[in-house]
Amino acid sequence: MPIVTAPQLSDNYAYLVIDDGSKQCAAVDCAEPDKLIAAAKSHGATIVAVLTTHWHGDHCGGNSGIASKVQGLKVYGASAEGGRIPALTNPVADGDLIRIGALEGRVIGIPAHTNGHVAYYFPTLGAVFTGDTMFVGGCGRVFEGKASMMVAALKKLATLPDATRVYCGHEYTEKNLRFALTLEPGNQALEKKHQWSLKTRAENQFTVPSTIGDEKQTNPFLRTDSPELRANLKQRDPSVDDDPIAIFAKLRELKDHF
Repeated sequence: MPIVTAPQLSDNYAYLVIDDGSKQCAAVDCAEPDKLIAAAKSHGATIVAVLTTHWHGDHCGGNSGIASKVQGLKVYGASAEGGRIPALTNPVADGDLIRIGALEGRVIGIPAHTNGHVAYYFPTLGAVFTGDTMFVGGCGRVFEGKASMMVAALKKLATLPDATRVYCGHEYTEKNLRFALTLEPGNQALEKKHQWSLKTRAENQFTVPSTIGDEKQTNPFLRTDSPELRANLKQRDPSVDDDPIAIFAKLRELKDHF
């Protein structure tokens, strides 16, 4: 199993990316080191690297702890985060390549939530780790960037193959989809996924991963061209400009208060 989902804190997700040949693995976003070390051990894997998506403490607060327990650990994170990623050993930028055993990953720069937010894309696994930029059915708050930057970041991720599995940073799915339905109640794919999320969470199961293809059908922040979504948005606020960035900004504002 090359990707292991590892819950952290109250609703965070970290992940182990395991090279089946060497059993070397990377931990994506470490908040609770001991849990990740134990998860790796249970899969017969050895953590050799940490892949940090952004500087927020619930995604990198365990970096120093895991670095103190794992000799020779490499800690990757964006140089654009301005030194705010603890225990950083390998600064990265958009387009850089990383290796975990025989696995090769590519860094995708997706700033907006933070100035240096990155995703990690593994083509051979058909998987991308999106941190707090793209969620299942949603996106992160725009803390350090602008709406135009988040639109560009999501568009960049949406160019990945539709079958690419999306592993995000939080279990926000049901609420995200419930919000989306207030603007696209006629979207059958969205309704179906929302019902699935309710059932999945009732069974205490994870709603990750999604896929890029699913997100294009159900994620309102990727659906600013939807006539139904636009009509409902205009009904709520007739002053909204008719361009994708203004539509996105209004969506984000509504979601912030949902």
